[in-house]
Amino acid sequence: MNEQALIILASNSPRRKELIALGNWTFTVSVSDVDESERAGEAPADYVLRLAESKARVAVKNALSDQIIVAADTTVVDGNAILGKPRDQADAIQMLERLRGHKHQVYTGLAVLKMSDGRLIQDLCVTDVSMRNYRDEEIYSYALTGDPLDKAGAYAIQHPRFQPVENFSGCYASVMGLPLCYLARVLRKLDVMPGGDVPAHCQNYLHYPCPVSRRILNGEQAG
Repeated sequence: MNEQALIILASNSPRRKELIALGNWTFTVSVSDVDESERAGEAPADYVLRLAESKARVAVKNALSDQIIVAADTTVVDGNAILGKPRDQADAIQMLERLRGHKHQVYTGLAVLKMSDGRLIQDLCVTDVSMRNYRDEEIYSYALTGDPLDKAGAYAIQHPRFQPVENFSGCYASVMGLPLCYLARVLRKLDVMPGGDVPAHCQNYLHYPCPVSRRILNGEQAG
């Protein structure tokens, strides 16, 4: 990865960096800090798509004319409430208590900006996630690790010890922050192909036999 990389990932998330690397695209990172405040009456889909585009626009200042900027935003939605990253440990505990034992949705918005012509393509992935009925002691122990503090909804689906998710319907990688097959199909519209089998690489990395990857690559909204 160097300054001539094809893609600029507008994120400092270690999870997004790990996931985008599975596509074997050449990329570099440009951190895009934006105001993540909600607007009054803003729907979750509009919220994540707006923030993803904002992150992409911020990264323009560090991009070359032949590069492509990739940005994403992920949030947890419970009922009508958008649950972003917790303010502190107490807020994380409250979020985990709220999500316990029932289903919510994870929204991830993608924004891909081609510098050469200013073309912006967006996509949206929505995944249904059901949480297990974890114990209070598990919540407190997990909160003490500090892991929830940079996660929307205060949890990581992939956390090896807490394992908060009972089951889900949709894209595992999206819940982690970057729906890889959605990204692959957007980049394909810009004539950018991955350097390998994205679904296979993703499933091997996540140790998860994904039932929706081919439908996503075929243009469906699988979730």
